[in-house]
Amino acid sequence: MDNYDDIINLPHHVSSKHKRLSMEQRAAQFAPFAALTGYEDEVKKTVRLTESKMEFRK
Repeated sequence: MDNYDDIINLPHHVSSKHKRLSMEQRAAQFAPFAALTGYEDEVKKTVRLTESKMEFRK
């Protein structure tokens, strides 16, 4: 922790030029990097295949 002794107790910076982003705006910045790209398409495909199968009971 010796490396950060000079900055550890400084106050958090607040910009005087840019207003603070809402939680939705902050989250939207990461949307293009979604880890599950194509996931919704696979779910829809599975639902479609599952709905078209007939179920037989004994």
